[in-house]
Amino acid sequence: MHRYTLPLAAALALSAGMAAAEEVRVYNWSDYIDEELLTKFQEETGIDLIYDVFDSNEVLETKMLAGGSGYDVVVPTGTFLQRQIQAGAFQKLDKSKLPNMTNMWDVITERTAQYDPGNEYSINYMWGTTGIGINTKKVAEVLGENAPIDSLALVFDPANMEKLASCGVHFLDAPTEMIPAALKYIGENPDAQDAETIGKAEAVLMAVRPYVQKFHSSEYINALANGDICVAFGWSGDVLQARDRASEANNGVEIAYNAPKEGALMWFDMMAIPADAPNPDGAHKFLNFMMDAQNMAAASNYVYYANGNKASQEFLAEDVIGDPAIYPSEETVKNLYTVSPWDAKVQRVATRLWTKVKSGT
Repeated sequence: MHRYTLPLAAALALSAGMAAAEEVRVYNWSDYIDEELLTKFQEETGIDLIYDVFDSNEVLETKMLAGGSGYDVVVPTGTFLQRQIQAGAFQKLDKSKLPNMTNMWDVITERTAQYDPGNEYSINYMWGTTGIGINTKKVAEVLGENAPIDSLALVFDPANMEKLASCGVHFLDAPTEMIPAALKYIGENPDAQDAETIGKAEAVLMAVRPYVQKFHSSEYINALANGDICVAFGWSGDVLQARDRASEANNGVEIAYNAPKEGALMWFDMMAIPADAPNPDGAHKFLNFMMDAQNMAAASNYVYYANGNKASQEFLAEDVIGDPAIYPSEETVKNLYTVSPWDAKVQRVATRLWTKVKSGT
């Protein structure tokens, strides 16, 4: 696991006999913040920041439900947040310590209330869509100029996938994203909550399983950027990061992202404070710092994801706020769907299905 511990923290730790400095421990997704913000937080508050990363909701959930994670701020996705709130894993926010909450965007808070009624426990960090990243040249070479690059058929039609296998395809290792997409492809409700409907995703996924090179939730960024794969079913901002890395490397790789025309999953990553956080006061300071309009804009400008902070929009780079792949049009937003968490029984069905798909047997 990558641990980003700031130099100031190391310096303080080395000061023999010095009283222990206050610290805040944050657990966030990999490749998901401008690290200069971490230094800035330390300099402004005098608080040491210990920053660890994960790359799947399942890893985070295991820690949260076991209790005693040792973290002050964690960043689960909405569906996982909802289940963890119900399990008592988080504490309510003290909004009197969060004056920057006035910066938040009602369009997003109305949607996140689905997972956290009244937004009592969490604040939106980033949001985006799950869709298709392509290497434009390679896909055109393999499937021709009329390849269905904006359709789920690109990744769920075995005839397409058989050809794309020659240049490499990665899928997210995320059943809560891939199963709804497979259901959407066959005209079922992506937010299905019954085992029978969920089970219909198995045939869709198994039909293309032989052509999927890897299931992973972060490696596809570099694989796309380097030209090692030609298609990834992944998160919007990750694909756009890959696009920019390829552009910076000037390696001739051109990457594009499309939210599937059939409808794409809209997801929300939420900052929340564990019930047993060692430093809840420091956690509130971190959340308030991140809700500062310029700080939040710096985070979005770095990771190429939309955020739930309305006030940040005036500080966003034009290639972020002006890119419909990041901030979709109102028309596109209407076509985006959200999903709710499965109950324990259906979750077991989904987990078994996903294990079967990944193993290919």
